[in-house]
Amino acid sequence: MFIDEITISAKAGRGGDGVVRWRKEIFEPMGGPAGGNGGRGGAVLARATRNSKTLNYYRQKNSFEAENGEAGGSRSKHGASAPDLILEFPIGTVITNKSTGEIFHLLKESQTERLLTGGAGGLGNEHFKSSTNTTPYEYTEGRDGEEASFFVELELFADIGLIGLPNAGKSSLLNALTNAKAKVGDYAFTTLDPNLGAYSGYTFADIPGLIEGAHEGKGLGTKFLRHIKHTKMLAHLISFENFLTCGAKGIENAYKEIRGELKAYGHGLSEKEEIVLLSKSDLVDEKIVERELKKFKTKKIEAHAITLFEDKDVKECADAMIKRLKKL
Repeated sequence: MFIDEITISAKAGRGGDGVVRWRKEIFEPMGGPAGGNGGRGGAVLARATRNSKTLNYYRQKNSFEAENGEAGGSRSKHGASAPDLILEFPIGTVITNKSTGEIFHLLKESQTERLLTGGAGGLGNEHFKSSTNTTPYEYTEGRDGEEASFFVELELFADIGLIGLPNAGKSSLLNALTNAKAKVGDYAFTTLDPNLGAYSGYTFADIPGLIEGAHEGKGLGTKFLRHIKHTKMLAHLISFENFLTCGAKGIENAYKEIRGELKAYGHGLSEKEEIVLLSKSDLVDEKIVERELKKFKTKKIEAHAITLFEDKDVKECADAMIKRLKKL
């Protein structure tokens, strides 16, 4: 199951207590204060990783606590600070502190952000020694670490995002190019979760089908529009089934519908590089295919036709996408 939203709770470690200790040496019976300070509690950090499935881990475990710092010791020894707790998230994850509203964007591999700070260690009695207070009994306890709940959402990073109306052939194309094994069906919204696959070292993301009004929450809504934000290029699939049902305007209207949703949603989606793939071209006559391709070329939009069943034309289109991508 693909998880792209989760809520977790976390707590940084408590600082170790300071202590009251005294030097006990043969020749210094009143050796003075020697209580050390406590160590700092462990912080909670978020680190970006390339594993796009790691949010699934938090479905099973969603509460985390860093270790506490050690208490101070005798002979002026300070307690050890606790190690930081590192939580890994996929690149493209957005983490929101539900208490403060602070937002963390993990955009690069190995990027690390501090979500919560560990508590400071307490002070031992040696800290309070002075010329007027040679035998202090004062000490302080360690402070609690910060704690909060976080809303975690994933915005997929991919080289090429496959977009289009439901049943345009996105999952079939992904399966033809990669070993993604995305579910394929002849009904709307067969794909309910994004699917990822790799071809020639480039990542392709199959974004679930969009419909008119998706930017307002209709259909699968904005839940998947956000996954397009970090793709480098868009491959816009339009099925010739639109031609069969709506005639000459079917292809054009399908194109405008998705382009309208991208523009309405904003976030620069409508400005991304785009290549059009007219899918299921085996459903119509070759003259119709050439005519529809020419319409896009007249508008200076790169377009290709694919059947989704022939390896040759599918790979040719994929190579064309990668060639275009390398120019960005």
